[in-house]
Amino acid sequence: MAPDDDTPQPRRRWHKLRRGLRARRERIRANPPLNTTYRVALGGFGTVILILGIVAIPYPGPGWLIVFAGLGILATEFHWAHRVNMFTKRHYHRWVNWLGRQHWAVKLGIAALTGIIVVATLWLLGMYATIGHWFGVRWPWLTSPLFGR
Repeated sequence: MAPDDDTPQPRRRWHKLRRGLRARRERIRANPPLNTTYRVALGGFGTVILILGIVAIPYPGPGWLIVFAGLGILATEFHWAHRVNMFTKRHYHRWVNWLGRQHWAVKLGIAALTGIIVVATLWLLGMYATIGHWFGVRWPWLTSPLFGR
């Protein structure tokens, strides 16, 4: 690092990487067929990530983080995705703040509802019957109504 440069080394590397990525994107943008292919591929990838995040929301883990990642990927190319991402983040934070102010009974009720959703979706997807079959348990009520045998 030069003595007259007060920018830390990692930050300069980050800026250099961003400039390189922007230059690469501009080269892709200059070639219409490649640009269309890039946008379709990125749109497909971002949509898959977004759908996985939506499915993962009620389960323990980073469901909302995956949703925001999918919208962030889409927002790199699509303005509507940026608006949806900002809207979703704003309302997510409002929900978290509201929930934080609630009585413990409300929090417990929401946790129970989330648990019921998880149990029901695992049953509908046939996970209980699958795991039961691994251990030789073949109870009919474990079978999913959607994917029954």
